[in-house]
Amino acid sequence: MPRFEPFHALRFVDSGNLGAYCAPPYDVLSDYDRQQLAAQSAHNIVHIDLPIAVPPSDAYANASHLLQSWIENDVLQRDDEPSLTLYRTSFTDETGKSRNIVGVIGALEVVDENAGGVLPHEQTTPKAKTDRLDLTRATDANLSPVWGLSTKIGLSALLTEPGEPVGSIIDVEGVIHSVERIVDKTRIEAICAAVSSSPVVIADGHHRAASAAKVADQLPDSDDAKFFLTTLFPANQLAILDYNRVVKDLNGHSDGDLLSALQDDFTLTRETEPVKPAHPHEFGMYLNKNWYRLQARPGTWTEDPIGVLDVSILSERVLNKLLGVRDQRTDKRIDFVGGIRGLNELVKRVDGGEMAIAFSLYPVSIHQLFDIADSGSVMPPKSTWFEPKLRDGLLTHRI
Repeated sequence: MPRFEPFHALRFVDSGNLGAYCAPPYDVLSDYDRQQLAAQSAHNIVHIDLPIAVPPSDAYANASHLLQSWIENDVLQRDDEPSLTLYRTSFTDETGKSRNIVGVIGALEVVDENAGGVLPHEQTTPKAKTDRLDLTRATDANLSPVWGLSTKIGLSALLTEPGEPVGSIIDVEGVIHSVERIVDKTRIEAICAAVSSSPVVIADGHHRAASAAKVADQLPDSDDAKFFLTTLFPANQLAILDYNRVVKDLNGHSDGDLLSALQDDFTLTRETEPVKPAHPHEFGMYLNKNWYRLQARPGTWTEDPIGVLDVSILSERVLNKLLGVRDQRTDKRIDFVGGIRGLNELVKRVDGGEMAIAFSLYPVSIHQLFDIADSGSVMPPKSTWFEPKLRDGLLTHRI
């Protein structure tokens, strides 16, 4: 199993202003989102985590320069001693229930791809992996944490007691993000031992984890490069939301031809309201201002961990077979909409003319995710969406 260790965290000195400095994960931000966050503060983490070129420097060199200047000017400061950091979130979930969950931020060991212990569940895209690798090498830092899940029994109890308050944020969704430092060596040892005794499944951050492995290979003499910034949550605290699809065109089909072709693999029912699938193998489809409920016919899925997934059914029976989307990692005709944005976002993207068709899916379960990770298989890209999204910038891990 991979080791999980405390480290000398790099933190914002002005911890009372974290709301202006921190940001959602870089890979969920649009260009407009970045502009808005960058305008909040000259020290918002997007200036480094989503850098832009400032000639004559390229984007990554500019990120490196900014990080170093923030350190030299005491915007960021390194902790005097190694620590773990509790990460608490308080929010109202999609059912209206109040939720309070707690995880822990530390440094997780890079392990060989086939060694087990750190288990991916999704495919990565080459361009995104290269971007994170270039940024990590330029800054010598992990800026955005990998989000991991642990099934270790008893981990939740070890994280319950408060630590030393560092700061908190209330995001635009009303979610409260709070961080607390742990420096007590006995407690640190107990938490690290628990995490290190059980496999970790990557919930979000596959590109960051893959980049960390590359960096460890490239810097064999750096002990810090053998670990990467990770926020771990007990798996029983989290739920997975749907991750929906929108496609730019119908691959030469008319509306009628597509509806007819779909009936080979699905039963179709036209609906008057947006369709949020209620169970596996049921899909919603929005086309030309109409919603349809699609029920996959028996025989369109297999019983293996990947073949039974709704993302696999949609990929094989619709996206590939009918719409010509062969590789969702690289095809620019497809985009992905996280479940928290709701079905109205699908309608907006189609009615606005940007996309031609949208699909809503039933979410993958935590049980399915662990079955797939344990089997060594990987899902199609963008199969899972977790909420609430963790903030970047709360702390940084130098390598």
